[in-house]
Amino acid sequence: MIKKEPETLNYKGCSCVYRRCGTAIVGSGAAGFAAANRLMDAGYDDILMVTEGVNMGTSRNTGSDKQTYYKLNLCGNTQDSPRSMAQTLFDGESMDGDLALCEATNSARCFYYLCEAGVPFPFNEAGEYAGYKTDHDPAMRATSAGPLTSKFMTECLQKKAAARGLEILDGWQAVELAVKDGICCGLTAMNRKTGAWLLIQADNVIFATGGPSGIYDAVVYPASQTGSTGIALRAGARAKNLMEWQYGITSTKFRWNCSGSYEQVLPRYVSTAQDGSDVREFLPDYFENVGQMLSAQFLKGYQWPFDPRKTLIENGGSSILDIAVYNEIVNKNRRVWIDYMHNPTGLEVTGENAFAALDETAYTYLKNSGCLLPLPIDRLEQMNPNAVDLYRSHGIDLHTEMLEVAVSAQHNNGGIAGDMWWESEIPHLFVIGEVNGSHGVFRPGGCALNSGQVGALRASQRITTAYRKTSELSREEFLKTAYSLLDGSLDFTSKLARGHGRKPAEITAELRRLMSADCAHMRSAAKTQEALVRLKELEAEAENSCRADCAPQIAEAFKLRDAIITSRALAQSIDAYIKYGGGSRGSYLIEGTENDNGALAGKILEVSLKDGGPECSWRDVRPIPQPEEWFENVWRNYKQLYQN
Repeated sequence: MIKKEPETLNYKGCSCVYRRCGTAIVGSGAAGFAAANRLMDAGYDDILMVTEGVNMGTSRNTGSDKQTYYKLNLCGNTQDSPRSMAQTLFDGESMDGDLALCEATNSARCFYYLCEAGVPFPFNEAGEYAGYKTDHDPAMRATSAGPLTSKFMTECLQKKAAARGLEILDGWQAVELAVKDGICCGLTAMNRKTGAWLLIQADNVIFATGGPSGIYDAVVYPASQTGSTGIALRAGARAKNLMEWQYGITSTKFRWNCSGSYEQVLPRYVSTAQDGSDVREFLPDYFENVGQMLSAQFLKGYQWPFDPRKTLIENGGSSILDIAVYNEIVNKNRRVWIDYMHNPTGLEVTGENAFAALDETAYTYLKNSGCLLPLPIDRLEQMNPNAVDLYRSHGIDLHTEMLEVAVSAQHNNGGIAGDMWWESEIPHLFVIGEVNGSHGVFRPGGCALNSGQVGALRASQRITTAYRKTSELSREEFLKTAYSLLDGSLDFTSKLARGHGRKPAEITAELRRLMSADCAHMRSAAKTQEALVRLKELEAEAENSCRADCAPQIAEAFKLRDAIITSRALAQSIDAYIKYGGGSRGSYLIEGTENDNGALAGKILEVSLKDGGPECSWRDVRPIPQPEEWFENVWRNYKQLYQN
């Protein structure tokens, strides 16, 4: 289909641009570009990509010590199979089995697609892609292209899409999803600089906007990444497992995971007053002896996400570090730093007792790595010089300055619910990448990157087969729906112009502090109830008295509305989980509860918006399906579905 040219319309004195396309992709990260390429692979090029900023997303701007991509084992003698990998994903609890099977089955296909696109995953002389074990992984399925794996993915996929003529509408913030007769038919968007409006009529919308990082103060996401979960909820989509997040210790000035070698080299943790004075080492307060402390620090490299099970010394105690950091920041109003210039108290590095306080695992690892060196920075330079260079490239010299850190949100395992085609319960609305709630409680590290690629593949398959026919919805019918949405948006902007209260940034800052303090990795029934009350008050303030004086501020007000909706849905999910008897699990500790015994492993908590706000319900997980395996039958069905 030939793309139609933009059409300028005037609605109530407001200039709008109307566009028509087959599929609109919202978001310009690795998942969004993968979807565009997969559609074009199938000969489908009637595509528009809409993005706030091509270079703004998480997949382009984040990473870790060794950013992992999780896929089927493709090296050595370790036996693996799609069903085995699916079982691993499913065993992470509260995950639908059909999604687990799709992610596992298509993991190798998507991985090789990235390799062919130019992502530099390492392979041996025979061409085998070597793997290693990662969190919750039994089969050495992980691989990495280094600290910037997802950046390489995004750039390679973008280059491929650009060469094929993908049209990108840059600088447009999605505001509403258009739904007509229960079917998604497009979206409205606002130009963040000019305030102009865009009305896109689309047969399908692929929503690839990333995780809802804008709800937290302490995050590892780039500042430009905020998420758009609330938009999908406003449109009538259902979310699931929103309370299941992953949190861990990260740097704050330059947002990065302090995992792997950043912890294994045993730096010193200190806290200070807000002005940087009163430097105090605080980790010794949380351990009986220096050996326990150093062991927990070393294990933190392997066990980076906060895990309530690992707050116990008998389980290694690595998550005691997260609790200690949280207490210093939230309860004592201090700042926390990692110091690579000095050793922790009690660690001797010279003489006959050098490194004697280390347990055998830590000592052997450092010895074999040639890292039994005087200072943490020496050990880090030896073990992972790229880790030092990374911070230097962002203006932080670990040789001469301490690294400010916090316990930050890193990934939402929940999100908008979808089926095995990554289609939401709103037909023709596909949700891929982190905004999709594909994972449950415990997910293998790196599986999110695979999930985004598989979601892109599955959505494109659905669109180019079942949904290839152009919608019969007329231009006039769509505009009637879009104008109704625009009426609401224009009413909101008018109220913002008359507002007499705080600006969006001020309310947003309070919202994020509230969520990081009460609805992150340290939770309680009382704090959740208090958060729900305050969130409702903030919502009323944002709707009725917030003031915005220019287009960028108006855009921030729409973001604030999205963040409040998402926050209320998350807090309501936490409340429902606690009331249902849920205990500490995953990456959060619930005050006054025991670690969850797996009783809710087969349950999923869903949430949707009703007139009174978020409403929660429980359902059983969908089991791992047992599809047809007899070749002739599979071949026959394939020809019917995909070769018509």
